[in-house]
Amino acid sequence: MKNTYYHQLLQNNKDWVQEKLDNNPQYFKELSKGQKPPVLWIGCADSRVPANQITGTLPGEIFVHRNIANMVVHTDMNMLSVLDYAVNSLKVNHIIVCGHYGCGGVQAAMQNKSLGLINKWIRNIKEVYKDNYTELKKIEDDQERFDRLVELNVKAQVYDLAKTSIVQQAWKDDTGLEIHGWVYGLNDGIIKDLRVSMDSAAHLNDIFTLDLD
Repeated sequence: MKNTYYHQLLQNNKDWVQEKLDNNPQYFKELSKGQKPPVLWIGCADSRVPANQITGTLPGEIFVHRNIANMVVHTDMNMLSVLDYAVNSLKVNHIIVCGHYGCGGVQAAMQNKSLGLINKWIRNIKEVYKDNYTELKKIEDDQERFDRLVELNVKAQVYDLAKTSIVQQAWKDDTGLEIHGWVYGLNDGIIKDLRVSMDSAAHLNDIFTLDLD
C-alpha cells in the first residue's frame, strides 16, 4: 500500500506536467525564467492549508515559508532568511501571516503536557496565551477559546514581524510593503482577514521600533 501511494505521486506529477503542456506548451519554459511574486506567505506547516490552492493563485505568485503554528520567531534564521530574501531581493509588496482554526500547535500550547522538542517551539504561543489570559478566561466554550487563541497568535506574529529590522528598514525606505494577518477555516474554506494590516506608517509608532533580529 505504501509503495502504491508513493508511485502514484510520481504518476500524478507526470499527469500534471502533461496537463500543463497541453494547455500551454511553453508553460515550464516561462516558469523557469524566474520569479517575481508580490506576496510572502508565512503559514502553518499543516498539510490542509496549501497557500496557492486556498487563494486560487498559480506557481510563481506566492513565496512561501511554513512552520508549526505560523510563527515569527526572532531567533529563527530560516524564517529571517526567507523574510530578507522576499523583502530585499524579490521586493514583495505584501507579507501575510496566515494561521488556521484547528491548529495543532496552538492546541498543544493550551495543554499542560510534555510534548518533547515541540514544547520549546510552542513556548512563544504560551506567552500569547499568558498575555491575553484575562480575555481568554472569560470565554467559557472550549472551542471558542481555542479559535480566539488562534486569532490572537496570528496577531502576535504580525506584531513581531513588524518589529524586525528587515520590515522596519523597508518601511523607512517607503517601499510600500504591507503586512497582514489572516486565519483560514478548515471547516468552510473561508479566509478571515483579522484587520491587523500595517504599512510604512507603522514604523512611526514607538511600539514598532524595537529590532529583534
